[in-house]
Amino acid sequence: MDKIRVLIADDHPVFREGLVSLLAEEKDIEVVAQAADGIEAIEMAQSTLPDVALIDISMPGENGIEVTRRIKAASPRTAVLVVSAYSYDSYVLGAVEAGAAGYLLKNVRFRDLVGAIRALHAGETVLDPTAMRKLVSRLASSRAGAEDTLPQLHNRELEVLKLAARGMSNKEVAQSLGISVRTCQTHLANIFAKLGVGSRTEAVLHALREGWITPDNLP
Repeated sequence: MDKIRVLIADDHPVFREGLVSLLAEEKDIEVVAQAADGIEAIEMAQSTLPDVALIDISMPGENGIEVTRRIKAASPRTAVLVVSAYSYDSYVLGAVEAGAAGYLLKNVRFRDLVGAIRALHAGETVLDPTAMRKLVSRLASSRAGAEDTLPQLHNRELEVLKLAARGMSNKEVAQSLGISVRTCQTHLANIFAKLGVGSRTEAVLHALREGWITPDNLP
């Protein structure tokens, strides 16, 4: 089984090195790089192209939002998970708009953080529903009057994405459509590849921007 390749960027050595040590115990996860500041995080992401990047929101050099934006530009398939001590709306929404697939607070339990890494790699969402609704409202307002584009996705892929946008897990999407979880994951992987994104969150936001999904599709 291929391991989930992870980059960790945090300017606090105790937190960063402790996380590296704990993740080393997980058989399906490999830490391929670590960085102590924003510039180093960008350079490491460009050279290693990790599956998942854990990024602190507040770092020297470049903040986590700008780091996220530049990592996504260099490696679109990398899913960025921002891990922060702050829960300000401006930070959460800014990170997601920059391309982050998820946002967690640093008081998260380790097993939940590991679960989030695995969930992102499997195409799940790791984002508070309230934050997603706020972002959807912002996008809906910004594209008022804009013309919808033709979807790049097949009908089944759009069905999967609309259900995923409602916060359903892969298992729930599969049950709703009468398909296997593996088939659901394959559809999500195809969606990510077509849209050039690395996470479900990004795919949903792309579809919202293009008008393929409307706020009515969401909870």
